[in-house]
Amino acid sequence: MGIHIIQIVLNLLIMLSVNLQPDTIVLFNGVSLRGWKVVDFGGQGNVRIADSCIILDKGLGITGIKWKKDFPETNYEVSLEAKRVDGDDFFCGVTFPVMESFNTLVIGGWGGSIVGLSCIDEEDAANNITYYFRNFKMGRWYKIRLRVTDIKIEAWIDNDKIVDFTIGNHILSLRWEMESSVPFGIATWQTTGALRNIKLEKNIE
Repeated sequence: MGIHIIQIVLNLLIMLSVNLQPDTIVLFNGVSLRGWKVVDFGGQGNVRIADSCIILDKGLGITGIKWKKDFPETNYEVSLEAKRVDGDDFFCGVTFPVMESFNTLVIGGWGGSIVGLSCIDEEDAANNITYYFRNFKMGRWYKIRLRVTDIKIEAWIDNDKIVDFTIGNHILSLRWEMESSVPFGIATWQTTGALRNIKLEKNIE
């Protein structure tokens, strides 16, 4: 009887441990745009699949996609790899929800080297406290990780933490060009970018 009870307790502990683990969802299967919608920004480039990557071709302005299914508003982490294939502006602009608001993580904007969040207190990434300067090599893959909780927005490029922002009483918003990307989208500006290994982890702490 004692052994039987111990086994039941162990099984319950295992189940509890599994339930506490983040839920990982693969957002891109490497084959199709299933789950995604190409956004009609006007003047956008082509969106295509090549070499198990999503290619956002250079357009007159923004080229991008957005997730069609439900997306968490907080306590989640997104990871992906991105590279600039052609052009000299942002090759990865990730628009994402933050509770009841939205924001965009800009990678390589304003001439190719600015990173930050747009917008904070109505100021875009080039003019707010999250401004970060970094050079990006053409054709090189970068690992990007974005983490959102009720308290903070954090982001990493490879192993470097490039955003550590406490939300507090700050006002979060989008530039008008990115409003079509909600709730979650990825875009480029007059630049060809490639994306792969897009994943979402829900229920993080």
